Amino acid sequence: MPLFYYDPISKERKEEKIYGNLFLRFIYPKNKFLFWLTFPKRFVLCHFKFFSYLYGFFQKTKHSRKKIPAFCKHFNIDTSEFEKPIEAFTSFNDFFIRKLKTSARPIAQDDAICFADGRYQFFPEISNTQTFLIKGQTFNLKKLLQDDALTEEFQTGSMAIARLCPTDYHRFHFPFDCTPSTPKLINGSLYSVNPWALIKNINYLAQNKRMITQLTSKFGKSLFIEIGATSVGSITQTFSPQGPVKKGDEKGYFSFGGSCIIMLFQKNSMSFEKELLTQTELEVYCKMGQKLGFLGFHRKI
Repeated sequence: MPLFYYDPISKERKEEKIYGNLFLRFIYPKNKFLFWLTFPKRFVLCHFKFFSYLYGFFQKTKHSRKKIPAFCKHFNIDTSEFEKPIEAFTSFNDFFIRKLKTSARPIAQDDAICFADGRYQFFPEISNTQTFLIKGQTFNLKKLLQDDALTEEFQTGSMAIARLCPTDYHRFHFPFDCTPSTPKLINGSLYSVNPWALIKNINYLAQNKRMITQLTSKFGKSLFIEIGATSVGSITQTFSPQGPVKKGDEKGYFSFGGSCIIMLFQKNSMSFEKELLTQTELEVYCKMGQKLGFLGFHRKI
């Protein structure tokens, strides 16, 4: 069954090309019986991180660079956006963590911008409980944050989830001017954040390895949460904590694999762009620098 997302620029519904689709469908089958039958494989793959480290190591070898041209062609990646020519990448991971030309991601004038390239879901009002529904599944905020005080502070706020595919630009950026804290590491598993996996269990997001940074700004306090996934054992921060940063400044990057970012905002602090909220059944594809929202409470469409 194909998966679709909404592109707000072209205003079209598009089919997603999934990297490693057959392998992921094997590990996360749609059939409930097969899903439980493959549990041992999933457990070994996601809890014993040797696979991710080994696969990640291969992506850093010189030999891996050979697959870059074919990868770009198959997934229609615009190589003209790259800061350096495709021949200059020393490995597939070097290509994966590529930098882009400044002109490739213009920064919108909104109070807040999209913080990464990816497929987004927006939740203007999350439930006044520690759990709430995402795509019909119960999501546990307390398990995600591992902090009672933060859970209480953000459980009535709003949330944006960005799912990054291996085909995406994998550096992430600050959504507004702010002062970031020192990131807090929460160790965990490395389940896939591919849609086939999240359809089965959205709480993989609350079980995976993740880093939480508190951002202090005119929006009050916000949380920026990077979540690792299968083949992504490495979340690298490139900013200096406790000092002021500007909207669009680089925060860090994920090494090879799919990954996810969650942003949490306090109640009545973030009002998402109306167009981003028109799609309730599809993820919305956004690029870093596009309009995210502005200061103030959410007004229903």
